[in-house]
Amino acid sequence: MRLLVKRSNLWLRQCTAQLRRQATNMATGSQFHKLATAAKSAATGAQLDIKSDNNALEAAVTQSAAAASPLTDSFGRHHTYLRISLTERCNLRCDYCMPAEGVPLQPKSQLLTTEEVLRLARIFVEQGVRKIRLTGGEPTVRRDIVEVVAQLKALPQLEHVGITTNGLVLTRFLVPLQRAGLDSLNISLDTLRKERFEQITRRKGWERVIAGIDLAIQLGYRPKINCVLMRNFNEDEICDFVEFTRERPVDVRFIEYMPFSGNKWQTERLISYSETVQAIRQRWPEFQALPNGPNDTSKAYAVPGFAGQLGFITSMTEHFCGTCNRLRLTADGNIKVCLFGNKEFSLRDAMRSDGCTEQQLVELIGAAVQRKKRQHAGFGNYRNGSRTMLHPHQPQHVQLRNCSGLTHINAQGKAQMVDVAGKAHTTRTASAEATVLVGERLTALIAANELAKGDVLSVAQLAGIMGAKQTSLLIPLCHNIALSSVRVQATLLEQQHSVRLVATVRCSGQTGVEMEALTAVSVAALTVYDMCKAVSHDICIQNVRLLSKSGGKRDYQRQ
Repeated sequence: MRLLVKRSNLWLRQCTAQLRRQATNMATGSQFHKLATAAKSAATGAQLDIKSDNNALEAAVTQSAAAASPLTDSFGRHHTYLRISLTERCNLRCDYCMPAEGVPLQPKSQLLTTEEVLRLARIFVEQGVRKIRLTGGEPTVRRDIVEVVAQLKALPQLEHVGITTNGLVLTRFLVPLQRAGLDSLNISLDTLRKERFEQITRRKGWERVIAGIDLAIQLGYRPKINCVLMRNFNEDEICDFVEFTRERPVDVRFIEYMPFSGNKWQTERLISYSETVQAIRQRWPEFQALPNGPNDTSKAYAVPGFAGQLGFITSMTEHFCGTCNRLRLTADGNIKVCLFGNKEFSLRDAMRSDGCTEQQLVELIGAAVQRKKRQHAGFGNYRNGSRTMLHPHQPQHVQLRNCSGLTHINAQGKAQMVDVAGKAHTTRTASAEATVLVGERLTALIAANELAKGDVLSVAQLAGIMGAKQTSLLIPLCHNIALSSVRVQATLLEQQHSVRLVATVRCSGQTGVEMEALTAVSVAALTVYDMCKAVSHDICIQNVRLLSKSGGKRDYQRQ
């Protein structure tokens, strides 16, 4: 592109020089001036055309790169915003968020370490994330929160680091967070009344939150105040929050109450966006909408003359899924492509598995993004007080296989053989059985050895031994094991009109032989069928099962 522009400019200079020479030969005075002006105008126009083409081509290249990014989903949404949950813990117990007794917490070993958080953040940024918001739980309960912000701000391509907090300890942490580079903060506050705050959160601290908001304003921030509106609880404070923006340059954002299992799906508490706007306009008729950005989740409004503004996050009544550019990383390392979705991929398990490269992590991220739905599941549009849901009291649970947690599946969901190099060499034994129901006529023929194909029991025994030795060729992810012993017993049970097959396999090695034993009886059973099918197809193979195994990490004995 630079070479094209350079050559074009050279051509323009040559054309201009030629025009000047022609003008010298053909005209003088004002004529030459007119020609030179025309040449200069033509050159300028051509340069502008080249510059315009250059910008258009660069935009096309950028758009093409975004489309090819692992952060672009199947609907063309390019995800540049990552929310990272730093912890599951919280120092409040908001009644719409969790029960009074709290929620079970995972062991610390199951959560991402600081190093893992920063590594994944770097990978996401390298793939195109430009904004990260730290959440929880409550992120400020992390002792290293300031250091995490500083490390994130050191990522070259990351443009913005924000935090969502309940504000309880802002007066203690905000100054060092600002020094670390914190760009913005959201503060969760559902009431402007002290007593109600304690009722909602089941904790004290309303004054500290207000002091934190005022400190943020003094430090030059324009904090966003997140308020979940709930019917018959804080709907009488809607106008109080509007009044809160009169002197304070804050952005109060009313969030539609989102029912889920933790708050017992109390859908009647939802106050819609349109209801809230109507209530505000009864007091401030001039309340007006403001322009919104392409990926904004909040519909911006303001009362003319007020220092702050308001917004409406309409997750329930007017979802914004079509422009969603957000991904979430949970505290235990799962990538979550939708707040309402149950589908998660464990980046933690993949990252901690042996041999997992960063490219494989990127591919796993891409696979998760590709599974993102057009819009969030489980909810229809709530309008005029009615809503269609998959089930009004039971959230939809979608079970998704976690590929990175399976021993025979790699981070991309592809089959792989388990590495047994680190296992101890032991003597390993396994036994398996199968039964072939052949019926009365075939039982008599087998007993008399009068079948046209020969001795059924002897051939089945040989086939079983051969099958055990070929297990790794038949079962894709089985190891090729040097077997020390394979014994197959084929017994005709005349009273039951059946053939019982038992295989016992032994080896000295680093992995078990149960698959070899099961393969032996399966092949032997199929051989019985093959030897007998000329007489009857009414043959049933059943009870192919493991009887015992020993010598490995988990011994087994069928009762």
